[in-house]
Amino acid sequence: MTDASQSAVSARLADRTRSLERSKIRVMFGLAEREDRDLVRLEVGEPDFGTPDHVIDAAAEAARGGATHYTENAGIPPLREAIADTMARESGVEVAPEQVTVKNGAMEALSLAMMALAGPGDEVVVPTPAWPNYVNQVQLAGATPVTVPLPAESGFDLDAERVTDQITDDTVAVILTSPSNPTGQVYDEEAVEAVAEAAAAHDAYVVADEVYGRLTYDREFRGAASYVEDAENVLTVDSCSKTYAMTGWRLGWLAGAEPVVDAVTSIGESTTACPSSVSQQAALAALTGPQEPVAEMKAAFEERRDFVVERVAEMPVVSCPRPEGAFYAFLDVSDLSGGSFEVAKRLLSEHGVVTAPGDGFGDAGEGYVRISFANSLDRIETGLDRIEEMARAER
Repeated sequence: MTDASQSAVSARLADRTRSLERSKIRVMFGLAEREDRDLVRLEVGEPDFGTPDHVIDAAAEAARGGATHYTENAGIPPLREAIADTMARESGVEVAPEQVTVKNGAMEALSLAMMALAGPGDEVVVPTPAWPNYVNQVQLAGATPVTVPLPAESGFDLDAERVTDQITDDTVAVILTSPSNPTGQVYDEEAVEAVAEAAAAHDAYVVADEVYGRLTYDREFRGAASYVEDAENVLTVDSCSKTYAMTGWRLGWLAGAEPVVDAVTSIGESTTACPSSVSQQAALAALTGPQEPVAEMKAAFEERRDFVVERVAEMPVVSCPRPEGAFYAFLDVSDLSGGSFEVAKRLLSEHGVVTAPGDGFGDAGEGYVRISFANSLDRIETGLDRIEEMARAER
């Protein structure tokens, strides 16, 4: 195809496609895929464990038994009930099964929630550093993302005043992620409550992305909807991906106010109809079956978290806030030359370790790189050795 032909095709694309930026996590992933050498891959957030055996067995048995057809758009009733029970038991969030809609991963739940809530002229507040898909999802809905940099000096904890200052009558939602991707920060409950109250005063929702909630290390996790006085404006998004090492099963959900849940379900009818029938059976087994595999994975992640924090503390010119949850550490590399993307590319090309540039998580992340400790301790140690090698060479 000639340059002129490509330009003509591009001109016919919808405007919404031109505002989207590629995730720098995926950019680094692509660069690493082109390399034919020993790389330590710390850029992608995916558990290095297999899906628990009992989950796989349940899915296989269900498939052989005929559970391979369309289901209700919102998901099978036993799964929606199991999700409601799990939220009450583990997060302190009380919802009825009718207030739950099951989707093809939390990513779809978030995207459809933006389509249900936001449109042209609306604003969605996104505290940063934040997972980059939020901004794209808001833009795809035709709305305007309003990013709010959180203070690095507090480890990027939620600053309620900064966030509430950006909530206006044009705001339809505030997206909060706790534990945070990329920082691992678990937001202060009083700050979340203050943001939720300010949002409610403007008839806006809080969308609480809690996919890492059950991977919280230093305190017991509670869902945001459990500690606000009126949870009507809090929507909870969760999935099986991180907790049960089920990223490829693509199974997540949104829970909250029934009108929003119904709207998300209706939109989903025009995109994917219903979640995978087999994945729903797998999720049902995950939520209702033995939880020992979850405890084992969490213990391993916590051990790795402690190792990363101690190891980074030994490095010159590199530091990181102590992650309280998830499986990420956000390393301050601002004393190295170049921006975070340049540092990440140099770590890859010269030292063979793959990281995610902090500026890919918003302007507040500039000067940082994210590493995932969802990897073996041996590989994490090798990766940190290589990062220190660069730090010592450039200090």
